[in-house]
Amino acid sequence: MPTYLRRHIMLRKEYADMLLSGKKRATVRLGKVIPKYKEVIVHSGGKPICKVKITRVTHKKVSELTDEDARKDGFESRRELLKELKKVYGKRLSGDEEVTIIEFEILQRLDNLSSENPYLGLKPEDVARLALRYLRSEFPKDERRILEELGKGKSIREVAKKLTGDPTRRWRVRGVLRKALKLLVDKGILTVCP
Repeated sequence: MPTYLRRHIMLRKEYADMLLSGKKRATVRLGKVIPKYKEVIVHSGGKPICKVKITRVTHKKVSELTDEDARKDGFESRRELLKELKKVYGKRLSGDEEVTIIEFEILQRLDNLSSENPYLGLKPEDVARLALRYLRSEFPKDERRILEELGKGKSIREVAKKLTGDPTRRWRVRGVLRKALKLLVDKGILTVCP
């Protein structure tokens, strides 16, 4: 039975630097994993670290993994990769077990955003998704609804029209986005460069 990857990928903290430096260009996951979206946010150490575009998904058996697969995942060899998979999944993997190799490229780092850009350079949908993931309880029901609609990829105008019946009430949606950004920065979830 496949597992579906939604809008977020979780990485162990020790892999974050490898990813941000470009050494890690893929993740190998046990089982058949099917991404639902091409762009996802990667989280590590309790924070979002970057947004990536999934460029390729390959399904293999453990016995078919190669040194090249290992290098894409930031390891020196297949043997090193298998050792790490055993540690992560808490079991020895049989050669017949399926793994998924998810390759990606970084679209945007989220560890040092610019205050000069509107919404710190993030798309409204990304601000909404991060706010819902980390701060859901900080928003009353009506504001959560706005964030949920934005998180689906709808424009500010579309959300205003859907929730208020009036597309000119975009100020309300923008206000919730500004509140979400402020809370994400104030709580240390997002870092703004000086």
